[in-house]
Amino acid sequence: MSQNNNAAWLPAIGGGIVGAALVAGALLFAGPKLFGEQLVRDALVSHPEIIVDAGQALRDKQYAEALTPVRASLERPFYSSWKGAEKPKVTLTYFFDYACGYCRASNPAIERLLKEEKDLRVVYRELPILGPDSVAAARVSLAASKAGKFGAYHDALYAAGRPGPDTIAIAATAAGVPAQPGEDPAQEAELRSNMSLASQLGATGTPLFVVGDRVMNSAVGYEALKEAVEAARKRG
Repeated sequence: MSQNNNAAWLPAIGGGIVGAALVAGALLFAGPKLFGEQLVRDALVSHPEIIVDAGQALRDKQYAEALTPVRASLERPFYSSWKGAEKPKVTLTYFFDYACGYCRASNPAIERLLKEEKDLRVVYRELPILGPDSVAAARVSLAASKAGKFGAYHDALYAAGRPGPDTIAIAATAAGVPAQPGEDPAQEAELRSNMSLASQLGATGTPLFVVGDRVMNSAVGYEALKEAVEAARKRG
């Protein structure tokens, strides 16, 4: 995941690791008294995913409490900054930076999910933390979004390459929006809101994915995203 060393507003959350350790300890120390030492050890050896699943369940529970008051803000797109279902059953919120290599690597997985999961909506939230080119690309993206052309700009910029004056101009032309949009208070409010939301979720960089009660702050890949979408769908 990309890092912003100057972003003091981004604290890390590590409770899930502690939670997994506590689960393991409970099984190893309390379990033998209840079920027999060999039975517990055999279960952990044969099914180590028990610890992983317990850790994930704890992380989901922790994040559910943090997500409840901000979920509506997370899942409400800025104008046309979304792809997928108009009436979704599952919403995946994606904080990204056009200059982030891990975001670029995640893009094919997101597009694949959108093709496969017809009830899925992906809401894109600009989090330009990697310098002036990131900010410039995000501002044009927000202007394109307000004009109803987010998807066209988004896809064109990824096709053009890493954001810079030339690639941003190419993408803006493809989307039919100015490459240097004027000042817009709505853009500034959106960027501040995204920074605040990411901070509340303990983000340490991009990409940051939020779906259901799951928060994933790294390029987790297609399988992890798909599993999170399915888990959110089951929860309703």
